[in-house]
Amino acid sequence: MTGFLSALPGAASQGLIWGVMAIGVYITYKILDIADLTVDGSFCTGGAVFVMLFSSGVNVWLAMLAALLAGMLAGLVTGLLHTVCGIPAILAGILTQLGLYSVNMAIMDMKASVALSITQQETLGRLLVSLRFVKGALDGSYPIWRHPIIVVGLFTAVLIAILYWYFGTELGASLRATGSNPNMARAQGIDTDRAKVLGLILSNGLVSLSGALLCQYNGANDINVGRGAIVIGLAAVIIGEVLFSKVFINFALKLLAVSIGAIIYYIVITAVLQLGGLNANYLKLLSALVVAIFLTIPYWKGKYFSKPVKPTKKEENTHA
Repeated sequence: MTGFLSALPGAASQGLIWGVMAIGVYITYKILDIADLTVDGSFCTGGAVFVMLFSSGVNVWLAMLAALLAGMLAGLVTGLLHTVCGIPAILAGILTQLGLYSVNMAIMDMKASVALSITQQETLGRLLVSLRFVKGALDGSYPIWRHPIIVVGLFTAVLIAILYWYFGTELGASLRATGSNPNMARAQGIDTDRAKVLGLILSNGLVSLSGALLCQYNGANDINVGRGAIVIGLAAVIIGEVLFSKVFINFALKLLAVSIGAIIYYIVITAVLQLGGLNANYLKLLSALVVAIFLTIPYWKGKYFSKPVKPTKKEENTHA
């Protein structure tokens, strides 16, 4: 139990970082109604771009901006494959993801893993987040505001505020209309293909940004870091929707629910690993089970626990 409690701050920190990625998944999965599998590749792209630039002495914010742009470029490729080439969205994402493996290897100078020199205090001090700040901020080694929960929490709040504003604009509303009813959107003069491309660009940009944050947190980037990222993103989206859909009606609160869902997911995973003694090699299987359970809950709730709708008197008289 003590081990689990001591691991909670780290689990919450990782959950917040993956929550940024989950918000990107929310844009395609919930808003555009597109199953985009590019994220498994673009997540690693963000980390790869960041680790190489930051190691070369580039400012942390510029390195993160470059990671964002690289992810957006990956989303653009998927969008063009889908809209211009007529390839189904799920296959377009798989193709881009496959190609990104080689691209990510090339970015990292054909190395499967590249580490940051976090043993050097100067390098560590330039990072926004780090695993070392989790305990360091609590024991006084670093200022409390350096704790990843505070830093990534503020980062997420600003991101949600920007997205709330953006999806309230005419361009953002066109994305929401495209996902809700593409035929009606086209009838209203909306270029649905452009909206889909724009949504994929925005989504993968956020996913890549999350990859850059995780690279800082871990102090390294691995070529397989994004494998299964879509499962974690879907888990966060589904958990947030199942637990908070009746309470969080506002769009900004829905995005917040996704971030909270990612935190809950990582706390559940940490609890199982710490308390259950589960072998870490079964982590992917556990992730799949968690997603399957939370996907099943709404279905079972609607099928077995919802009250049957009683016909009105008018309908009874009509049938009579």
